[in-house]
Amino acid sequence: MTQYERIFENNKKWVAEKKATDKDFFDKLSHGQDPDFLYIGCSDSRVTAEEIMGAQPGDVFVYRNIGNIISNTDFSSMSVIDYAVAHLHVKHIVVCGHYDCGGVKAAMQSQDYGILNPWLRNIRDVYRLHKEELNEIYDEDERSHRLVELNVEEQCINVIKTAVVQKTYLQHGYPTVHGWIFDVHSGHLIDLKINFEETLRDIMEIYHLGTWGSE
Repeated sequence: MTQYERIFENNKKWVAEKKATDKDFFDKLSHGQDPDFLYIGCSDSRVTAEEIMGAQPGDVFVYRNIGNIISNTDFSSMSVIDYAVAHLHVKHIVVCGHYDCGGVKAAMQSQDYGILNPWLRNIRDVYRLHKEELNEIYDEDERSHRLVELNVEEQCINVIKTAVVQKTYLQHGYPTVHGWIFDVHSGHLIDLKINFEETLRDIMEIYHLGTWGSE
């Protein structure tokens, strides 16, 4: 059996296991989704959202790209956020990075990556914003880990800048935005404890799309 063929065998086993636990599992699943979480993560094959969260199908709306980047000119990420907030009414938006991220490490190199250059520039911009702190870290792995954390924080800010997040939060009190790190060395999730309301207040001085506390 090839590796490709094994996938379908694994799928059959998974279906059987789900039915053994709940014979109506797939009937319920077919009725639609009502997730509380939007998970924005990296495309890295080692970081699978549902598995590290212990979540089940239907629990998490997932969007992944290289370096867990949220760019206001990227219609894919903007569409995902808009759909998750305005139509699925998610209560939490998580931006999850991970240590030893290939995208972050590539952005730290003085190298031409061709078509990847415009995308990696988003991470390089994060480095530019925090270069004084990062340049004080002489160990390359430690500097990379810190850039992973700072990148998550900056992408959380980019999520908060969006109109749909601001307006929905001001009207309903959700969603809130969280920054996480997945430690590939230990398997643990690390909560960066983003102060959502404080961050929202700060950025609304410039990215103001509504009135704080209005209904």
